[in-house]
Amino acid sequence: MFRVHEPRLGGLRIREWRRQVRLTVALLVLLLAGAATGLALLDQSSAPVSDKVFTALWDGFNLVTTLGDFTEFNQSQKTFMLLAMSATMVIGGFAVSRLTGMLSSDDVMAYRENRHMERKLERLANHVVVVGFHSLGELVANRLREAGQTVLVVVGDHEQAHRAADRGLMVVLGPPDVFDDVLKRARLESAKALIVTTPDSNNNLAITLLAHTLNASLAIVVPSENPLRKGLFESAGASDVIIGEELVANALVGKLTDRAAATAARPPRS
Repeated sequence: MFRVHEPRLGGLRIREWRRQVRLTVALLVLLLAGAATGLALLDQSSAPVSDKVFTALWDGFNLVTTLGDFTEFNQSQKTFMLLAMSATMVIGGFAVSRLTGMLSSDDVMAYRENRHMERKLERLANHVVVVGFHSLGELVANRLREAGQTVLVVVGDHEQAHRAADRGLMVVLGPPDVFDDVLKRARLESAKALIVTTPDSNNNLAITLLAHTLNASLAIVVPSENPLRKGLFESAGASDVIIGEELVANALVGKLTDRAAATAARPPRS
């Protein structure tokens, strides 16, 4: 699901997490440098300076990585290592408290989902956009998918968006007051068709007009309640306007006509 007005807190949390990671790494590097320097200065052996430095780095690295494979220390070095170990525990506690859970919050998950959907939308083409996911929109989207079409559902309601996403459909969610931004995200310039299914006729008219403005050659299918509205939709750019009552009437009359024709075709009983 792509949220047009995504939770900004998700991006802020990720940036803060990265800042905390950099801070933690810097503290560990500083601890490593301090531990190596201290151990080298406290090394009273007669070994060459290069050997002392390497041994100090080895012990310091083992301290930071908690591997625990240390060389033998004198009393001063042990005391110093106690302080260094305490510092390591403090830094470790800081990292756990600051970093754990930051990337699993809902707003961060929404931010990540948006980035993933953004990449999918950039490649989207020859798809059918279904506006609305009430009973009609859900039925249309399912029929299109069964027919092998690529379907993108565009909605302004969170419940509909989650229901469509649960059905495995691609979804663009945005508030109704900025639906122009929502339609722009639906890549109408590369879409095959737009089917408007919301129950609000005025809303459908506005969506039709906006979609036609964004792509004048786009096939737009929209339901209408009467011939007057049908004319308005056609003037707004709809290529096909379906009047529901006419479809029902035609179906009923067709059933009756088919039955009468079948009855007339039967041979008379002897």
